[in-house]
Amino acid sequence: MRDVLDALMPWWEAGETVGVGTVVATFRSAPRPPGASMLVGPDGTAVGSVSGGCVEGAVYERATAVVESGRPVLERYGVSDDDAYAIGLTCGGIIDVFVEPMNRETFPELGEVAAEVAAGRPVAVATVIDHPDPTRIGRRLVVRPDRAAARSLGSQRMDDAVHDDALGLLAQGRNATLTYGPDGERRGEGMRAFVWAFAPRPRMLVFGAIDFAAAVARVGSFLGYHVTVCDARPVFATRSRFPDADEVVVAWPHRYLAAEAQAGRVDPRTVIAVLTHDPKFDVPLLEVALRLPEVAYIGAMGSRRTHADREQRLREAGLTDAEIARLASPIGLDLGARTPEETAIAIAAEIIAGRWGGTGTRLSTGRGRIHHGGDVAHSGG
Repeated sequence: MRDVLDALMPWWEAGETVGVGTVVATFRSAPRPPGASMLVGPDGTAVGSVSGGCVEGAVYERATAVVESGRPVLERYGVSDDDAYAIGLTCGGIIDVFVEPMNRETFPELGEVAAEVAAGRPVAVATVIDHPDPTRIGRRLVVRPDRAAARSLGSQRMDDAVHDDALGLLAQGRNATLTYGPDGERRGEGMRAFVWAFAPRPRMLVFGAIDFAAAVARVGSFLGYHVTVCDARPVFATRSRFPDADEVVVAWPHRYLAAEAQAGRVDPRTVIAVLTHDPKFDVPLLEVALRLPEVAYIGAMGSRRTHADREQRLREAGLTDAEIARLASPIGLDLGARTPEETAIAIAAEIIAGRWGGTGTRLSTGRGRIHHGGDVAHSGG
């Protein structure tokens, strides 16, 4: 939904009705993650994608129909059969798509939600996508960490269960479909609610204001990270040298990271790239980073000889084998990279592989599923 929000808002503000199809669950090798949305505007314009092209035509027709009927539907699209005209996913996956009419009446809080997203404040939207009572389908709960929900899904028990679970997903930055009993019973079945978790962008902290850092910042921004470049040397840590970074900070790296962690601005989605090449910077920094309870990735640039020297210094500083084992060094996957841009791709590839459980091997040499974690909820919304 995040990717189509800018296109949706002018229609919503004008009082128009838009057909919205959203991936709410994926299985096997599905091409788009939960939360991916496609719009069909009042003028027939299609925006976004739910499958990368496999079932867009079918979702377009269904979205047009729900706008006319006013009734949302949950559809499942699976593997194509031998019929060339069959509606299905040629990639071999299965997706559930919730298709609904969206306007000021069906989603009056959308303006507030869009403002929260634009401001980088966390907000989640839980929508009932399946229920024995058809009148409950399409009801929503807007969840914020700092206030109670203004509307109800139908009962206090339902609201409490979905509210608590949505807060958990929001903290992780994950979209997911939740299953309950018809009245929100946690061990029951019958009701399903999809949660869009509009968490702030995950952070990429790049330490070392060198040419490789500029390339890493550019790729990190492209991947959707909020990128900070930090270096203690003001002559190098300048906005003009890092135009793709969201922040350029002049500070001693270890002090900056410790302060950010203390302030709660480092979380399990944060990735850290140490590119300083200087023990007086990177050893104190890695002492802090490797002792953080949870971050998604910590990598450090340098040769194998540099890594061996760094590892020895870290042991002398009191770090354990388990803490040092969290460090990806030398940083990145073996792509044969030479230039800063190629090296940035190798670093990004290692981060992506770690996130989804990829192996880094060539797809053409393997068998089985292409997409790892296909039924795992995705961050960002």
